[in-house]
Amino acid sequence: MKNLIAALVATTALTGAAAAQDKITEFRLGILGGENAQDRLTSSECFRVALEATLGVPVKVFTPADYDGVIQGLLGGTIDYAGLGASAYAKIYLTDPEAVDVTLTTQNVDGSTGYYSIGFARKDSGLTKIEDAKGKSFAFADPNSTSGYLVPGAELTAAFGPLDAYFSEVKFSGGHEQTIVGVAKGDFAAGVAWADGLGNWEDGYTTGAFRKAADAGLVDMNDIVEIWRSKLIPNGPFVVRRALPQDVKDKVNTLVADMHENDKQCAYNVAAGEAKDFVPVTHADYEGIVAARKLQSK
Repeated sequence: MKNLIAALVATTALTGAAAAQDKITEFRLGILGGENAQDRLTSSECFRVALEATLGVPVKVFTPADYDGVIQGLLGGTIDYAGLGASAYAKIYLTDPEAVDVTLTTQNVDGSTGYYSIGFARKDSGLTKIEDAKGKSFAFADPNSTSGYLVPGAELTAAFGPLDAYFSEVKFSGGHEQTIVGVAKGDFAAGVAWADGLGNWEDGYTTGAFRKAADAGLVDMNDIVEIWRSKLIPNGPFVVRRALPQDVKDKVNTLVADMHENDKQCAYNVAAGEAKDFVPVTHADYEGIVAARKLQSK
């Protein structure tokens, strides 16, 4: 009988511990760099409020100064959910393949799920193609950005050789917004930022960094011109920390998957412009970027 009671007590204790592990007291949302912190907080507020209503716990939003702040937060367990670029996800996966799960990505208005790194310059600079930027200053966004460094860096290096020799100066601006504003102001002769390449240039295309900058009144797209375009890049994933309780992950995934139907304005904010939907993806969709990131680190 004593053994039975002891077993029951142990089982009850384990059940209680498991139940405790299935509860969360707060949820932490990470927002990548690329625009100033206040703009990131403002555009994500609708998402924060929806998460709180869905999960029933306080939701905190973290806006680190650079991409690596979100990456390290997800790896260290201080951030629970974020929308990432493919390169940022690749860094997480290569560091700890058990840290996060990919869930959804943005589906463009035409049904595609890719975007481009767009090279651009001031219209009055006389630069009309990437070859015209030789010997001039060039800006990338962030070392952990897919379209702001990994892909354009690799493609331009393959075409022209070492970039610090091709351009007079290579800079990291800190984010896509900073690159766009910097080029528009003449701080850099040219740079790259991301866009889906759909719709009209004067609108900043349909989704992407140009669209957000144009919407915010930070740039008149008629003052800048496209001078280069990368190959198609897979839209980055939303990721959730794997260690979270499954019901929490399911609730968040459903909220985002249904956002275009339930709150179009919030979906616009989260997608950085007009999109069709948020649709499922898996790790397999990013194996090419993971491989490229692995090669870069050698």
